[in-house]
Amino acid sequence: MGRAFEFRKERKMKRWAGMAKTFTRIGREISLAVKAGGPNAEYNSRLRLAIQNAKQANMPKANVESAIKKASGKEADNFQEVLYEGIGPHGIAIMVETATDNPTRTVANVRMYFDRAGGALGTSGSQSFQFVRKGVFKAKAEGQSWDDLELELIDAGLDELRREEDEMVIFCNFTDFGAMQKALEDRNIEVLSAQLEWIPNMSKKLDDAAVEQVIKLIDRLEEDDDVLNVFHSMDMSDE
Repeated sequence: MGRAFEFRKERKMKRWAGMAKTFTRIGREISLAVKAGGPNAEYNSRLRLAIQNAKQANMPKANVESAIKKASGKEADNFQEVLYEGIGPHGIAIMVETATDNPTRTVANVRMYFDRAGGALGTSGSQSFQFVRKGVFKAKAEGQSWDDLELELIDAGLDELRREEDEMVIFCNFTDFGAMQKALEDRNIEVLSAQLEWIPNMSKKLDDAAVEQVIKLIDRLEEDDDVLNVFHSMDMSDE
């Protein structure tokens, strides 16, 4: 098995090891959701999503409620979403989603990570053309009729349905994210995770040594508290 397989395994282990950071980032996602659509999850699909992801991360209910209350109050942190685009080692395009209360600090840090890795932070639009933004839902596959489900979800904007071991992965256009979320809720399908992702139009295959260099940059970015998600154009398949 190649370095790509090990990378995915390390990502999973890091999610557990970095639980405190995960909770911090989910707290920021909750804050952004409340700021955008209010504290009532029934009428705020983005907040429902953040709460669902908090459950999957085993974030205590008290922490979730506290984050919603804080985001609703006068003392709420003034987080804003900022997207950074850059080129990593070996020409790998990288998208960095952040939630920050100090963009000056965040851009300085992100630029430093790229520079030290031999890459370069670019301007808005410099790399996003290489990606398409999609909604990605992971749900339990057990007990589902694939043909029926595929037909039912087409009206909600289904773009692709895949099976990965005991899970199903549902893709839709980012504009259909809310509709797909509601369609799954209406069918009582247990969603394990849901996210808007930047998916590359074309991926680049690298040798193990080159993969290692890109991974080091991704690690540094993900370790920053202001960074929510990192997406890239490196081919992570084992073939």
